[in-house]
Amino acid sequence: MEVREGGCRGDGTRANDGGENVVEYFRKQGRISSHDAVEIIWYHAANRKAQMEEALKSDAHMIEADILIASQGSHRGEPIMAHPPETDSDNTLHNWLSEVRQSDKGIKLDFKSLSAVEPAMKMLISMKDLLTRPVWINADILPGPNENKDFLRIVTSYLPHVTLSLGWRTDSSYTWEMVKEMEQICQTLNQPVTFPVRAALVRPSWPQLSWLVEQSERYSLTVWTAREDLYTVEDMLYIRENVDKSRIYFDLFEPQNSKLRQAVKMKFTDQI
Repeated sequence: MEVREGGCRGDGTRANDGGENVVEYFRKQGRISSHDAVEIIWYHAANRKAQMEEALKSDAHMIEADILIASQGSHRGEPIMAHPPETDSDNTLHNWLSEVRQSDKGIKLDFKSLSAVEPAMKMLISMKDLLTRPVWINADILPGPNENKDFLRIVTSYLPHVTLSLGWRTDSSYTWEMVKEMEQICQTLNQPVTFPVRAALVRPSWPQLSWLVEQSERYSLTVWTAREDLYTVEDMLYIRENVDKSRIYFDLFEPQNSKLRQAVKMKFTDQI
């Protein structure tokens, strides 16, 4: 099980069509107490049926899962819930959405193949009650100009108000060229956008990332990590102090996640 915590803000969204501000949505429900996105709990990689069911029973506000087109097995050619290198799953997207719609969870769908995007959008449209909650649509769109144009065209034509989670394919720092290219793409969009950024690379790239998120109130950051990454809680606290706390969330593994939340709690107590 991977339960992680975090949150995001995007102004100018609607209260339906999947674009509801995550922090505001759950604050209005009384499930969090402030506009600090660190309160939002995430369940990560709820792909197979066992993980999906565990996520639905958990305290998570938002659940995340990966989507691709099955290349083998009984669901070949269908959108399934799996992360490469897996090419098959015991869970289809249709079943996943049908189960989640009976819960009070928000969702994040991470697309691993462009061919899965349009059938997924059609399924979401057919289950309109799902769109009364926060819906995030994620893909790494840079580099890859042709794919990113197709991805954005398909998503925005079907669901023009969902939150877009748009990232880079990189294992190095986030350069000025990268963030300016992303801003050129996103400034033409109308919906909220969150940028997934790797925890180990955030502090060294903070001038670039800080500039990017300041370009619009629709923008936020998603700090994620790989298990082998090296970073400090102090780095995470630093970036929290230098951006609106409702516009940054942390998708971290334990024990760093708990250490960060404890440090945030201690800092808040000290200020009272």
